[in-house]
Amino acid sequence: MAHALATTIIDAPVESVWAVARDFNGLPRWNPGVRDSVIEDGRDADTVGCIRAFHLADGSFVRERLLELDDSRYRMRYNFETPAFPVAQYLATLELIPVTNGDRTFLRWHASFDEDAKDSGIYSALISRDVFAAGLKALAEFIAREPAPATGEVRWQGLRPAKVFTSSVIRAPLPLVWDRMRDFAGMKHWHEDIPQMDMIDNVRSDKVSGVRDFIFGDGQLHEQLTFLSDQDHAFRYRILKSPMPWMNYHAGAQLYPLTDRDHTFAVWTADWTASPQDDLALIPNVHDNVFQKAFDTLDSQLAGNGAGHGQ
Repeated sequence: MAHALATTIIDAPVESVWAVARDFNGLPRWNPGVRDSVIEDGRDADTVGCIRAFHLADGSFVRERLLELDDSRYRMRYNFETPAFPVAQYLATLELIPVTNGDRTFLRWHASFDEDAKDSGIYSALISRDVFAAGLKALAEFIAREPAPATGEVRWQGLRPAKVFTSSVIRAPLPLVWDRMRDFAGMKHWHEDIPQMDMIDNVRSDKVSGVRDFIFGDGQLHEQLTFLSDQDHAFRYRILKSPMPWMNYHAGAQLYPLTDRDHTFAVWTADWTASPQDDLALIPNVHDNVFQKAFDTLDSQLAGNGAGHGQ
């Protein structure tokens, strides 16, 4: 299985970018690589199962079927019906994620497909560069020229993916950021309010089920690692001991590469159960003083250099 990927940040809110990107028949409007487009059988462009038939700038004819469209999570998925390239089992996804630090939009365009052994690597590079990266660049330029009007939509259509959703750009390559963040006992190096953090019983910090012990503010916390993925650059954990008035606290982070600038897009979320009155303080405290402060510190430590762990 081969893959193609391109990502970028557009300086506009996710609602404005999605209003343009969700139009399955709208490629000729913003993408100079597409000459024309029509939805077959007179269907609407947001009808799942519809097929767009279009010509590329070089005259090639392509047909793609819409397989998934999600207005609450800003994602579409489609396949080839008449391929643009000699590949099989092509499945592409365009996903938008809000950047909460600055109200911008992260875009991820990804595809998986099968290719002949003689073509190994050719179409991964071509699609990543000439289709996805070029398309995202064109979309960013279009949004800058013709900003979409405010849609009036509530973000996530009112159904947030987590009680706390924090996302930010860290100006360093993903491997460098992940090296810091995957160390479950390493947050003492990149959060000024956590001077000491250790793994209980001296277990390895990459041991799923391991528990870290630390002081935050006036209270002691125990947090247990429940998931760690070097492939997806993600981890999750739960709180076992805390002075805060919540129950069932579970949180996690995931990193994405920014392929057009060798930076990292980071998302950190958390959910728990607490009273609405307590949440009035808990939610902004976790967002601002834990997650965003950690991202800001990592950014200041790592931007423009590959230095070792900050102490």
